[in-house]
Amino acid sequence: MAKSVRTLLFALLVASPICFAQFDSATVLGTIKDPSGAVVMGAKVSLSNVRTGIVVSAQSDASGNYQFLNVAIGSYTVKAEQTGFKAAVAEPFEVTVSARQRVDLTLQVGAVTESVVVTGAAAALETESSDRGQVINNVTIVNLPLNGRSYADLALLAPGVRKSNITARDASFNVNGLRSSLNNFMLDGVDNNAYGTSNQGFSNQIVQLNPDAVQEFRVQTNNFSAEYGRAGGAVINASLRSGTNSFHGSAWEFLRNTKLNAVGFFKPSTGVKPVLVQNQFGGAFGGPVKKDKMFFFANYEGFRNVARALQFASIATPDQRQGRMGVPVRNPLTGDVYTDGVIPQSAITAFARKVLADLPSPTRGTAGGAVPSNNWDYLTPTPTVDDKGDVRYDHYLSSRLNAFARYSHRLMNRTENHVIPGPSGGDANGNVRVLNRQVTAGFNYNVTPTSVFDFRIGISLFEGGKSALFSDRPNMLEAYGIPGLPKSDVIGGGLTSQSIGGFTSLGRQSSNPQFQNPSTVNPKVNYSKISGRHTWKTGYEFQSINTDIFDFNPQYGQDSYSGQFSRPTGSPSSNLYNLADFLLGARSSYSLNNEIVLKYRQRMYFM
Repeated sequence: MAKSVRTLLFALLVASPICFAQFDSATVLGTIKDPSGAVVMGAKVSLSNVRTGIVVSAQSDASGNYQFLNVAIGSYTVKAEQTGFKAAVAEPFEVTVSARQRVDLTLQVGAVTESVVVTGAAAALETESSDRGQVINNVTIVNLPLNGRSYADLALLAPGVRKSNITARDASFNVNGLRSSLNNFMLDGVDNNAYGTSNQGFSNQIVQLNPDAVQEFRVQTNNFSAEYGRAGGAVINASLRSGTNSFHGSAWEFLRNTKLNAVGFFKPSTGVKPVLVQNQFGGAFGGPVKKDKMFFFANYEGFRNVARALQFASIATPDQRQGRMGVPVRNPLTGDVYTDGVIPQSAITAFARKVLADLPSPTRGTAGGAVPSNNWDYLTPTPTVDDKGDVRYDHYLSSRLNAFARYSHRLMNRTENHVIPGPSGGDANGNVRVLNRQVTAGFNYNVTPTSVFDFRIGISLFEGGKSALFSDRPNMLEAYGIPGLPKSDVIGGGLTSQSIGGFTSLGRQSSNPQFQNPSTVNPKVNYSKISGRHTWKTGYEFQSINTDIFDFNPQYGQDSYSGQFSRPTGSPSSNLYNLADFLLGARSSYSLNNEIVLKYRQRMYFM
């Protein structure tokens, strides 16, 4: 039985025309003819990379056809030679990601030492494949304005693509009406999808290239090849720039500053303009290590943002913190009704007294007996430090073998502060940290003049999570005298989440702390064979995704006050009674989850 299974697998690998290995190269093909239109057999056809000087050769077959498989993207010329004819040279043309570029040449009678430059030989319309999509080249990527310099935003230039509702997440868009999670991102032929489902990575991609580092990318939205078959939405296939025979570099600085901005429609109560100081800077440089053989390319981009955006909150007034509610209140624990609207100090819990005492004074007043609404405003600081970069090395060992390797790195730290400062303020992400790393390598080997074997492997490590502000403070037992809550360095201390209906939440965000850390190993192989007028291609891909999930909350507890148990019979409903419940310690619900890290393992096989 085992032998039969092995035999079947071998047959699938060798003979099957389907393929699921996903690479970033292209194909150049065409037909060589004489002036009468007859095909020319046995012509020598050379494909030359204009920027690196690399030359590969093939011969036209009995039908006059030729093909070059696994061609790296770039600028090329094609030259055809045959005894009794002048050499024909196509003017330079661009080969794009995953393209099947046709270049037909006609040989003129004459000496082989003569040559004719053929214009328009490269077909402007790709008719060799049925996929629907659009190529965004480097010139477009660099020159079009991009707020935030996210190259993936240019996918919106393709038909059927719209920005998703998850506006804070990079590369999140809907294609043909499908969810953004159904898109498939690839970089240099390997998987580049961020598999964490929480938003702490703030991107659908592991590696987020800066625009100056992208050679080009293709957005394929429909009818794409079977090798991209595991995407329900679009395939976004990008390629990092490579070095050439010439040294090239660039540097940039993009500045946004408070002094250049208007105050905005809502003016802060302090009269101070909202702060925004943003610097996005970096550089890219590449060139030859050894001409025509070895090349390098490296880039770096830094992002520094100090923002203080105007935010509003609804907090208890000084009178309400002392129990002076302005409406009759019933003590649900004793049954007493305070018709004067004043809760005795003896009935207010020590916990509520301490929490409310740590709140700042409102910036605008509230009438007695009214529910506060946006009576606090604050220019909430949100500093961000983000550094990312890539290094790539290409080595052409011979006309039959070439290889490359790349390393990408990103580290981002952001502090999202509470709109209410101080130990009682709450409901913010807190300290957000994202670390992305990816190592990629691969090689192409021409087994024979009509067959190619290629290999890629990508290893991605992703860490994305958040921790609560003030988690280094004393825990609930030490600070507030409340026992029974977990004592853990991971969870930390400070005030638990206090949700009071109609008021801004106090304490830490209930989902803090949180992380999802997926790691991916993605090897893949392809074998392509030209057989007459047909090209056979088969492949195998394996994907191992290990995700550590710490995303079950609230792990530090959450109190909710929304039952209005303190509302006397016959009194109209009011959120003031939710605040009175808090003062009296009459919560409507309480939640606490176990501290657990889920180890989620996925294994996928594609043939």
